[in-house]
Amino acid sequence: MTVALIVAAGSGERLGAGRPKALVELGGRPLLQWSIDALREVASIEHIVVALPAGLGAPAGAIALEGLTAVEGVIAVEGGAVRSDSVRRALAAAPEGDPVLVHDAARPLLTPQIAERVIAALVGDSNASAAIAAAPITDTVKRADAAGVVQGTLDRSELWAVQTPQVFRRAALVRALEVHVDELAQATDDASLIERQGGRVIVVPTSAENLKVTTTHDLRLAELLLAARSRGASERPS
Repeated sequence: MTVALIVAAGSGERLGAGRPKALVELGGRPLLQWSIDALREVASIEHIVVALPAGLGAPAGAIALEGLTAVEGVIAVEGGAVRSDSVRRALAAAPEGDPVLVHDAARPLLTPQIAERVIAALVGDSNASAAIAAAPITDTVKRADAAGVVQGTLDRSELWAVQTPQVFRRAALVRALEVHVDELAQATDDASLIERQGGRVIVVPTSAENLKVTTTHDLRLAELLLAARSRGASERPS
């Protein structure tokens, strides 16, 4: 069975909400609740561990935060100072389960189908250590120096905008996280730690709709996308 880790320890300063990002409201629910609800619909996920900001985690207890629905099988831990340290703490508290899915609470438009596809991709490739959701880059991407002078144009056919969920063989993720905290601080995603150790990471194509909420603009866009998704669901024949 799969165990899921949700990273929700961000402060949300760029949202200017005066509260942790995971508790910022989107469509009448905290950001975190959207990810919990999506992952609970994935049949292979038995346990969910959430890494929360310092002071909000309950090391071995059920989630019980303002606006969040307490759910059996979902536990909270206190996150770390950097993202990958939060993953390490959540993994240490997680019940047995392999593979391990890691998702950012800042991506509330996750669907059960995306999670299932990434899990299936890893399970279906015995040589892979990880599978990651990612969207193809559609913009032209240029490399520039510190002065802003263009040094070249990259081949976008080989470029991907990396998202979460990312799914790992548990043993590979444990090994990847057993590095100095300075190295963890430099990792913008957990798959990069696998790559540094020579692990095989495969890409699972997804839509740019699985966006990350960082600014108020992102929050407004997420609200519009969720509203469109809701309208589409209501218009389908029952």
